[in-house]
Amino acid sequence: MENNKVRNIAIIAHVDHGKTSLVNELLKQGGAFRQNQEVVDRVMDSNALERERGITILSKNASFMYKDIKVNVVDTPGHADFGGEVERVLKMVDGALLVVDAYEGPMPQTRFVLEKALALNLKIIIVINKIDRKDSRVDEVVDEVLELLMDLNATEEQLDSPVVYASARFGTATLDMSKEGKDMTPLFDTIISHIPCPKGDENKPFNMLVSSTEQNDFLGKLAVGKIEQGTLHINDNLIVTNYHDENKNVAFKVQSMFEFVGLKRQPIEVAKVGDIVCIAGAENITVGDTLSDKDNVNTLPFVKISEPSVEMSFMVNNSPFAGKEGKFCTSRQLRDRLFKEAVKDLSLKVFDTENADTFRVLGRGEMHLSILMENLRRDGYEFQVSQPKVLYKEIDGKLYEPIERVVVDLPDDKTGNVISVLGARKGELVSMHSSNGRTRLEYLIPARGLFGYKSQFLTDTNGEGIMSSVFNDYEEYKGNLTRRNFGTLVAFETGDAVQYGLFYSQQHGRLFVTPGEKVYGGMIVGLNPRQEDIVVNVCKTKHLTNTRSSASDDALRLEPIQKPSLEQYIDMLGEDELLEITPKSIRMRKKTLDHTIRGRENFRKKNS
Repeated sequence: MENNKVRNIAIIAHVDHGKTSLVNELLKQGGAFRQNQEVVDRVMDSNALERERGITILSKNASFMYKDIKVNVVDTPGHADFGGEVERVLKMVDGALLVVDAYEGPMPQTRFVLEKALALNLKIIIVINKIDRKDSRVDEVVDEVLELLMDLNATEEQLDSPVVYASARFGTATLDMSKEGKDMTPLFDTIISHIPCPKGDENKPFNMLVSSTEQNDFLGKLAVGKIEQGTLHINDNLIVTNYHDENKNVAFKVQSMFEFVGLKRQPIEVAKVGDIVCIAGAENITVGDTLSDKDNVNTLPFVKISEPSVEMSFMVNNSPFAGKEGKFCTSRQLRDRLFKEAVKDLSLKVFDTENADTFRVLGRGEMHLSILMENLRRDGYEFQVSQPKVLYKEIDGKLYEPIERVVVDLPDDKTGNVISVLGARKGELVSMHSSNGRTRLEYLIPARGLFGYKSQFLTDTNGEGIMSSVFNDYEEYKGNLTRRNFGTLVAFETGDAVQYGLFYSQQHGRLFVTPGEKVYGGMIVGLNPRQEDIVVNVCKTKHLTNTRSSASDDALRLEPIQKPSLEQYIDMLGEDELLEITPKSIRMRKKTLDHTIRGRENFRKKNS
């Protein structure tokens, strides 16, 4: 049996290829908004962090109507660090729009998401977006996508996927580049004709796989998923089971049920096969659980989420300023929150350690963990984190490490510098293409070789370079790497930083504390271009005398002070350093604050 009145699609692509903008236009032209309704740009990016950074972090559901057919749309992140969000929602749909930039073409994350979609045998529609770009190369990009499909062993049917040319910016689409598009109708028609309707028997016992969960202040936990078979009514009795946990067997009654209408949830009484619904009633439900009829339990397998590749230690803040700015500062509060996040985000893993105040947190990458930190600090948590480290594996007695596939797009005259730096970081050049004054490099490089490189890359390319990466595979350990080529400036004592002390400290390097800012002994207040740590006294005040000279009142000029972002701080961290994160401040510090003890420890390391 088929539900002909429904289509379920996901929008998948590399970061910045225009997924969310395309969804915006589909919803607008699909009648999801009133005619006089003001619609903000990237309406699906509702999270504050998403709007600030201009990226999608969480997968989200919406729907629109076209020719009496309801199209459920799932917008997914494009950044590799949030690949788990893509993997878990693909089980909810029957087809996918693969969005590819008309200039950039297939990028690392394009390959990753397409591989996952093909493995689930989803129908693919190729959308070449941004055809309005002056530097677009549409025909070449179409060939590159077909090459990628062949590389991924796509079937003949998948190789014959339809191609739609679109400009999400202007809200137009066309099936023929020689004809200018007027609206999104060609894409709507392709979705209806090419994406299959959901299949399943509505007369069989109810069955649904939970693909995501949401929290509601009034209804509690909401389970979101596509009904695989059967029909569901309010007050039906269901059983929650899990394919990987035989002991999970929880009964509950359906209290409320919602469908997605536009961007909103609308209450419904009945849902059938193929409908994507939100169900309220079960508190301890998680992603990957199966909801079944109480008399016919049938547990469904969930897609395997890719393993994390980076780890950091999260710990209770024990600095001299601990507890002054945060609302949640204890190990119990930090632990509870981290484990709650791990339940929501399947790419995240959290483990207790021998120390009750420290927790191991494993994620997909630096950005994945930095978003977690930013969310924690915005919610009032105060904590410290250690330097990020990659997760090694031991296979047949040999050490293996994660390797990233990196694509770099940069001006031709900046190529030499980047090649030499990536080579020094154990990168292996796979391919190199040059056209229109720009060069594209593809590398296989150890994940640890990319730590701390992003800010240097932007400097080396004068901000004109684009770099993206995605996990490729585990390979044998590539040897030692120099993590960083600079030292730090460490505050000598606790107090307020003053202009006089900062003026004489800036001779040693670049500062990132401003006059009047509170510092403590052992806190890092700047970077030193030499590979050594220097203790500076930024609290030093001018010695007062009763003698005046013509030059004594001259203003002490400070170099412009630019505070690093959270990601930049994480990139800078050394093995003997921690990052203190509070709702109001981010401070870098030495693990050992006492200068004498730290000096002895460094002496022992050098002589051991």
